[in-house]
Amino acid sequence: MCSIIIRKADNYLWNMGGFVLKLEDVFEASPVITAVKDEAGLEHALEKDCAIVFILFGTVCNVGKIVERVKERGKLAIVHVDLIAGLSSREVAVDFIKENTNADGIISTKPALVKYAMELGLIGGQRTFLIDSIALENTRRQLAVFRPDFMEIMPGVIPKVLKQVRADTPVLLVAGGLLSDKQDIMAALQAGADAVSTTKEELWEV
Repeated sequence: MCSIIIRKADNYLWNMGGFVLKLEDVFEASPVITAVKDEAGLEHALEKDCAIVFILFGTVCNVGKIVERVKERGKLAIVHVDLIAGLSSREVAVDFIKENTNADGIISTKPALVKYAMELGLIGGQRTFLIDSIALENTRRQLAVFRPDFMEIMPGVIPKVLKQVRADTPVLLVAGGLLSDKQDIMAALQAGADAVSTTKEELWEV
């Protein structure tokens, strides 16, 4: 059965098989998010029990079909709009995803696109790269004025920094990038991440 996302009181609810869950509950039940960067990865992700798929590839010609395959398996489909060939970096890219696919939400490094997606009723995920203290401070300032539905922090192998961000905000946090083994996943979750995202298939069922 396909999942249905409804915005209600600023919380996303996932309705699947009669069960309605908040996004945070989905993260708690399925904390490892499959991130797919090609067709082979998508095929494997569809066979896993993970509830969420981050779509990191595709074009304006096929992203709708990619999303539909994810939805047919009853999973949440979150499209990284920055990585879809043919989409611009403007709000019209979000309009395209909303009007031409059944995606549940988007990820972007651009706060304006994330905010606009949320206004349209989509899940809005902000991806940020914490490469130095300046980036960390900028993230803190951003979260003080805008709260995405979740923030994906890259790279995900920085537990000390994850703890700092966790202390600053109640926003759902996803740790992604450079996770290489179960220990990395556990360290990220123990540091305060609500979920982790990875393209590394051997970690999808840890």
